[in-house]
Amino acid sequence: MNAADRWRPLTELLGALLERITGELPGCLGAGLTVGQGGRPPRVLAVAGVAADLLAVSLAHGGPVAVAAATGEPVTTDDLFTDGRWPELARAVAGRPEFAAVRGAAALPGLWEDTSAFVLSAAFDRPPDARVLSVLRRYEKLTEMTLVVAETATAGDPGQTLDLLASRAAIEQAKGVVMAVRRCSPDEAWQTLRRASQEFNAKVRELAVALVEHVGGGHAPQPDGVPQIRPGASARHAAERLWSAFTAE
Repeated sequence: MNAADRWRPLTELLGALLERITGELPGCLGAGLTVGQGGRPPRVLAVAGVAADLLAVSLAHGGPVAVAAATGEPVTTDDLFTDGRWPELARAVAGRPEFAAVRGAAALPGLWEDTSAFVLSAAFDRPPDARVLSVLRRYEKLTEMTLVVAETATAGDPGQTLDLLASRAAIEQAKGVVMAVRRCSPDEAWQTLRRASQEFNAKVRELAVALVEHVGGGHAPQPDGVPQIRPGASARHAAERLWSAFTAE
C-alpha cells in the first residue's frame, strides 16, 4: 500500500470534520487543515469549501494560517484582503471571482508532537464573531487525536510510535503543572511551553520533563515500555527560568 492509500481514510475523516466546522459557524465559507513537521513549511492536508483554493494562495502570499503556524498564536481578521499584516495577499487574489465573497478569517494552531504542528482555519463572508475561536478549540483536540492515531498507525518504525507516545505524556504532565500554578487554560499552558522552548532552543518534550522534575525535585514519571526522555542542559535551564518567572509572579 502506498502512502496516498494509507492516508486516504485520514483525509476523508478530516474532510468530514472540516465540513462540520463549516456548518456550525455562521457565515463560514470553508475550513482547512494545514500541517508542518520538522520545521518544514506548512502543507494542506484537508479542506472544505472555499478553503480548497484559498489555502494554497495564502500559504504562498501570507495570511492568518502562515502567521499562526509561525507564532503558535491564534489569528483573526475582519477583512482578510485588506489586512496590513500580509499585503501581498490582496494582489495575489485580485480579479479572482472565487474569492469575491470572502471577508473575515480565523486560524488556530495546535500540536500533535513537539516537532509537528497543525493549523485549523476558516474563512467567512463577514467578520468572525467572538465564538469562532472557541468552536475551533473544540475541534482542535479531536484533530490532534486523529493525527496522533494516524501517525501511530502508519509509522513504519515501532520506535517512532513509542517516542510519540512518550512525548505526548510528558507534555500533558507539564501542561498540568503550568495550569495549576498559573490557573490558566490548557491552550495557554501549551503556548507558555512552546514559547519557552523556542526562547531557550530546547525541545518541548525535554522542557516538559525538566519542568516536572524541577518542580517535583526528583525523576519525572514516564510511561513504562517507552524510550525515556532525558532533558539536556538547555531544557533544564529553561525549566529553571520558567519556574522562577512563575514564582516571581
